[in-house]
Amino acid sequence: MTPTHEQILAALSSLGLPDGGNLVSHDMIRALSVDGGAVRFVIEVSPEQAPKFSGVRDAAQAIVSRLEGVESVSAVLTAHGPAAKPAAPPPNLGTGAKPALKIGGHPTPQAEATKPSGVDRIVAIASGKGGVGKSTLSSNLAVALAKQGRKVGLLDADIYGPSQPRMMGVSDRPKSPDGKTIIPLTAHGVTMMSIGLMMDPDKAVVWRGPMLMGALQQMMGQVEWGELDILLVDLPPGTGDVQLTLCTKTQMTGAIVVSTPQDVALLDARKALDMFKTLHTPVLGLVENMSHYICPTCGTEAHIFGHGGVAAEAEKLGLPFLGEIPLELDIRLAADSGTPIAAGQGAVSEAYSVLAKRLIDGGMA
Repeated sequence: MTPTHEQILAALSSLGLPDGGNLVSHDMIRALSVDGGAVRFVIEVSPEQAPKFSGVRDAAQAIVSRLEGVESVSAVLTAHGPAAKPAAPPPNLGTGAKPALKIGGHPTPQAEATKPSGVDRIVAIASGKGGVGKSTLSSNLAVALAKQGRKVGLLDADIYGPSQPRMMGVSDRPKSPDGKTIIPLTAHGVTMMSIGLMMDPDKAVVWRGPMLMGALQQMMGQVEWGELDILLVDLPPGTGDVQLTLCTKTQMTGAIVVSTPQDVALLDARKALDMFKTLHTPVLGLVENMSHYICPTCGTEAHIFGHGGVAAEAEKLGLPFLGEIPLELDIRLAADSGTPIAAGQGAVSEAYSVLAKRLIDGGMA
C-alpha cells in the first residue's frame, strides 16, 4: 500500500525539534514526492541551522521508512540565504507582546473531514465561472437568512479575489489573542471572515496551492465561529484547489450553484455540478442570477442574458430550482456601499428573502 502525502506529513509531525515544534509546523518540508514505494523530500533550513540539522534529517528518514509501503527514503537538507521579499507574504495577526498568527502555509494533515464546533450546517455558494454574481448572492443570502432569525456565518474563500469585506462594509483587522484563534467580525447580523481583512487590499495574493489550502483550513478551523445555524462559504469560481480542499476536508451539508441563464455560463455551471458529484457533495439547488432587467423609465422587462435556462437545467438534472434574482442597478450600488440590498426593503430585497425562506423550509438552513 503506497503511503499518502498526508500520512508522510503526519509521521514527520511526530519528530520534535530542539527549539519546539516540528518540521511540518515550521514549514520546512519541500518537494515531497511519492513514486511507488520511493519517498523523496527536501528539508529547507537557514544557513545557521544547517550544521545541527543533519541528525534531524537522519531521524526524519528513519520515521518515514517505518511507514507501510515505503521501500526507500531520500531526504535532502538544503540551506538558503535570505530570500527576496515575496509579493504577498503571509500576513500576521496580533501586535505588541501578543503572539502573531501566520496565515497561509502547508495545511495541517487531517485524518478525516471535520467542521467547526458549534456550526450546524456548512453550505458552499459556487459557480463554474466568474462574473455571474456568486459573491453578491452570498452576502445578500447571508443577510436575508439572518433577518429571518438564523445565526449565520459567511466565509469568503475566494482567496485571490476576496470581495466580502467591501460588500459587507467591514475593514477592521481580525484579532488573534493567543496566536492560534482568530476572532471574526460581525456585520448586518452576520459573523464573517475573509482573507481580504488580513491583506493589503491593493496587493495581489501570490500563493501556490498548498498555501491556499492552509489558509482555508485556518479560516475554517481556527476562527471562533461560535454557535451558527449555517455557515455560507463564498467559493472562488471554477473547480480548483479551494473547492477540492473544502469538499474533502470539511463536513459539507451541500452546495448551491449560481449561474446566469446564458448558454456560456451554463456550460461552466455544469462543470461545477459535475465536480460536486465527483466529490460526493450534495447539490442543494440552482439559482438563476441576472434573470431579467426592468427598465426604470418605461417598465419594460428585458432578458439580457436569456431567461429560464437555469430552471430548465435544474429540471433536467432533477435538482431544486431555488429562485431568480433580477439584474438591478441597486444591487450593485448597495454592494459597493457595504450594505447588501437584502438588509433593506423592496422588491429586490424580497427576492433574496424568498430564496432564504425556501432554504429554511427545505431544511437546508
